[in-house]
Amino acid sequence: MQLSSNAPPIYLVEERANPSSDFFVLPVVRSSGRPIVRCDFLDTPHAAELRNATVIFVRYVPRRWARLVASVRDSLSQLIFFMDDDLLDFAAARGMPLRYRLKLAHLATLRRRWLRDQGAMLWVSTPYLYEKYADWRPRLVQPVLSQPPGPDDLVQVFYHGSASHAAEIDWLYPVMAAALSAEPRLTFEIIGTKKINRRYRRLPRTTVVHPMSWPTYQAFIRTPSRQIGLAPLLDRPFNRARSCTKLLDITRAGAVGIFSPGPVCADVVEHGVNGWMAPLDSDAWVEAILLLTRDSELRRRLVDNAKACLAHLHGRSTIGM
Repeated sequence: MQLSSNAPPIYLVEERANPSSDFFVLPVVRSSGRPIVRCDFLDTPHAAELRNATVIFVRYVPRRWARLVASVRDSLSQLIFFMDDDLLDFAAARGMPLRYRLKLAHLATLRRRWLRDQGAMLWVSTPYLYEKYADWRPRLVQPVLSQPPGPDDLVQVFYHGSASHAAEIDWLYPVMAAALSAEPRLTFEIIGTKKINRRYRRLPRTTVVHPMSWPTYQAFIRTPSRQIGLAPLLDRPFNRARSCTKLLDITRAGAVGIFSPGPVCADVVEHGVNGWMAPLDSDAWVEAILLLTRDSELRRRLVDNAKACLAHLHGRSTIGM
């Protein structure tokens, strides 16, 4: 782990990115000006990197981190446990689903004595918890609502392929993994079944929507917020007979489309005019997504031209009826 500052770092240990960290813990630790390293349960640094560092457990204390912290406790600057639910009392979880209670017991409740033995500070989110654990001399941390993103701050990319596009869905995964990693303003939406959800939910800022009927989809696609639509089409016999209906769906969403070259869309989509053509190469698609994400004026121009193109095609198709 490479740190950009000589100040001792703050290690934030969390199961995954979560509202507890974002609303409560991060606003406090950012004000310190110290470098912050966000770690999941398996992402542990070398022991030497923890010298003079602060470790903050957000809600849970995973076993791997507990062993590491215990081995270097004397060299830590601070050890902190934050909770925004009553995680340290078995009775508080009564009535919750058994699986959730077991998780709380394993990762939090059974760590109560360990935390006290390690001299951990306690941060809590509510006056109730502050009073209940008063003997611990906790710190009451208030939530901070960051400024909500404006309309140009987030850019949503989407791919709405059916089950017949399983190959394209597989092909897109590394493309979107790279694009989401490179551009924090990017979000991604894909339609898919449980199998697709199990894979794509690993990606940050990604929403997997359950398949829906055509009438429902027509209303769904017209809800605002989408800026870039993806239409990769692998060169397979079944795909050669398809029509370029993706241009209609993407334009109806008010978005610009990225298309693969070939006969399916060649007669309708003109690169850089009413859409964007990218060869079926992962790097080329990542580059195209990032280019369009960062150029809102180009997106607007391409969408306007696509709408005009479709209106012209509609006019031609109705002549003589």
